[in-house]
Amino acid sequence: MGGLLEKLSYKFQEDKILFFFHFAEHTHLSTFLSAKCQPCVYDPEKLLVFFRPVEVEQSILEDLRNRAQLNNLALPSVSFYTFLNTHNGLNCSSISNDGSLIVGGFSDSSVKVWDMAKIGQPAKTSSSQGENGSSQDERLSSTSEGKRPYTLFQGHSGPVYSAAFSPFGDFLLSSSSDSTIRLWSTKLNANLVCYKGHNYPVWDVQFSPVGHYFASASHDRTARIWSMDKIQPLRIMAGHLADVDCVQWHVNCNYIATGSSDKTVRLWDVQTGECIRMFIGHRSMVLSLAMSPDGRYMASGDEDGTIMMWDLSTGRCVSPLAGHNSCVWSLAFSCEGALLASGSADCTVKLWDVASSTKALKMDDTKAGSTNRLRLLKALPTKSTPVYNLRFSRRNLLFASGALSL
Repeated sequence: MGGLLEKLSYKFQEDKILFFFHFAEHTHLSTFLSAKCQPCVYDPEKLLVFFRPVEVEQSILEDLRNRAQLNNLALPSVSFYTFLNTHNGLNCSSISNDGSLIVGGFSDSSVKVWDMAKIGQPAKTSSSQGENGSSQDERLSSTSEGKRPYTLFQGHSGPVYSAAFSPFGDFLLSSSSDSTIRLWSTKLNANLVCYKGHNYPVWDVQFSPVGHYFASASHDRTARIWSMDKIQPLRIMAGHLADVDCVQWHVNCNYIATGSSDKTVRLWDVQTGECIRMFIGHRSMVLSLAMSPDGRYMASGDEDGTIMMWDLSTGRCVSPLAGHNSCVWSLAFSCEGALLASGSADCTVKLWDVASSTKALKMDDTKAGSTNRLRLLKALPTKSTPVYNLRFSRRNLLFASGALSL
């Protein structure tokens, strides 16, 4: 993993075009003039990145060209997916990067995946309706008549607490109270690997931004780094004094952040496994984390509804706020980092102005200990649905999901 952020170039055979990635600067330059490509010589020990089909790259470029630029005057459209008839059995949900798939993890140990392209079609149990022209409410049923509207994955022996798609949606991770993590193929609809290493329930699991590697958080007070091709963890991060409730990758893949029931957030070096920052300020367990796209800031949410934004370089809180009336279960930055979305058990999605706050903060950097509260731009109440998961698509459409609570 030491050279994960080295440069990689592809050489196109027919047109002699270089296809170039530089993950360290978080840039993406590409030209498509040929369908055939071969890799230039590079050291596989220093970098492990899979080839992506040309169609996938073209789709990404199309999304980037059509990305909506968000700011405090241009807020995102929101597509909310509501799980019905779960009977309080839904523990987690997640949406793929391209918005094509949604997964739910249930107390009966099952994992269910819905294809969004099929939601709302006739003869299916799911239905959709628009609301106010700016948001869309899609309904997902956990029961069906005749053919199931979802793909069922079974293998865990306890409640499923977390699920996450790989960056391109071809793989799915799930973690459970049975202390295992399972890797599933969404193409083959099969379980590929069962990872064992934790001694207690695994609360959270997240793929790295480039795939292949993933991180987990557990009741055993540790976070662990894994590789898809090895069944044992590569790194074990120990230091928290209570459960590690959530984990999040830094955009450059060199660090992970963990939130814990000990009310702290820690930043870890992936290569050494050592804690390099500890963030103190929360008054209850930390349940959600998000990294800004530029890698400078981190947002954390806790059980009391408080959201804090941290400067990773200094380790200080730059904008504390009482964001919600209940647990903050999900946080997400927009693609350019101008907005922060938060989802809570209080059945609301809130949008915060990050750009203005950080701009004002930079001008006040000379003042020791200066803070600047995030400005609330809009609160979006749901129909009695706690918000489990938030994700901005590459086009800056905000996806949200949760289970109807009556």
